[in-house]
Amino acid sequence: MLPEKKQVLIVDDEPNLRKILSAQLTRDGYDVLTAEDGEQGLSLLREHHLDLVITDLRMPKVDGMTLLREALREDRELPIVMITAHGTVDTAVEALKLGAFDYLTKPFDKDEVRQIVAKALKTRQLAGADATTQAAPGARFGIIGTSGNITDLYTVLERVADTPTTVLITGESGTGKELVARALHEHSTRRDKPFIKVNCAAIPKELIESELFGYERGAFTGAVSSKPGRFELAGAGTLFLDEIGEIPIEMQVKLLRALQESEFERVGGIKTIRVDVRLVAATNRDLKKLIAAGTFREDLFYRLNVVPIRLPALRERAADIPLLVEHFLGKFNERLKKHVTGVEPEAMDILSAYPWPGNIRELENVIERAVLFCDTQTIREGDLPHEVRGAPISPTAHVTDVDLNAAFSGEGGLKEHVKVAMSRLERDLVSRALAQTNGNVTHAARLLKISRKGLQLKMKELNLREGASEKGD
Repeated sequence: MLPEKKQVLIVDDEPNLRKILSAQLTRDGYDVLTAEDGEQGLSLLREHHLDLVITDLRMPKVDGMTLLREALREDRELPIVMITAHGTVDTAVEALKLGAFDYLTKPFDKDEVRQIVAKALKTRQLAGADATTQAAPGARFGIIGTSGNITDLYTVLERVADTPTTVLITGESGTGKELVARALHEHSTRRDKPFIKVNCAAIPKELIESELFGYERGAFTGAVSSKPGRFELAGAGTLFLDEIGEIPIEMQVKLLRALQESEFERVGGIKTIRVDVRLVAATNRDLKKLIAAGTFREDLFYRLNVVPIRLPALRERAADIPLLVEHFLGKFNERLKKHVTGVEPEAMDILSAYPWPGNIRELENVIERAVLFCDTQTIREGDLPHEVRGAPISPTAHVTDVDLNAAFSGEGGLKEHVKVAMSRLERDLVSRALAQTNGNVTHAARLLKISRKGLQLKMKELNLREGASEKGD
């Protein structure tokens, strides 16, 4: 499928504000949906594959806080930006503690909106690379696995979860670093306090200080009001700094002081703010190599590395793959309204032998795809992607003998024949998604992870509109 525009939902009962925000974001290249109240917003949220929600706090029928809670129940990684007036900033701060990504205070300018939207979407993109899926009930610390590596992890978590000690989690992308950070928080006496996460790789270098420590009104252009940073928001709770190796070295000394002294000043402020925060950091990079290269401070490394936790790659815990597959089958059967009961032994052998460079996140995506397109009650070898089965994709896949004969006879160039083959592949995927959802365009778009508008355009391009149900239109 061709890449689709990021889809943003704007929920606000002020028509003029919806119009202004929608126009700006459309000009910036986003696919924009709008709702006039929280009830309509929730309906659109459940019908579309959204990348970002921007919502007012005070609305009729369903307010912004209710929308926030329901949205995060549907998708915990969905970034939600709250819109607030000066008099309700405290409520917006409370929303951040509940899981909102950020907030905008009226009046706001287009640069501020553009900046927050870009940061939110970058965070969403990076979150997709790691495994953050909640495990099945009964799993220890919310983590699935019984292999030796995971058993050792349980032992460490039991010892350090309910302590104020700083923890540094390392491991490849997709191994579940955020899942472990949440486990540390939720199995401590801080569980009822905020869990605030920051992906340091998603924040521009010039904004990292204000993101972590907040700023005072007038501290820089666009600072129309004071705003607390993530350290303040995490007060008495847990602050999770993901991709800690991406913090610029000039900011690292300020972070070190905040960790050692539990105090800092906002950007542009003179008042020292003291906080009680438990810090958990994570990275998929080798910090010792960064130290040797002069891009990471050694004193900060030792301050973070009080309790190191290394998460094993999935290939190092292959014995856990059947348990993870069983969990993902249950999850996607429910989500996709399917009844796949298991995986045939040959297919499970392939899954267990594959090296999984994308780790648990890649396994999850593979099982979702297999469940979606499985035509029987069990997943077979043929339901798995080519790269997992180890079979190279044939250069003649989806190309008929007539196509090849035409190519060899000089009728049309390579690009033309590749275009034809891709069109057939897209047609096959779209047709199967529509068949799986009984022709429901809205649900098919969610399965294919593209916008509903994007799917409608693709169906028109592939001459698939005739016969497709317009349920949800």
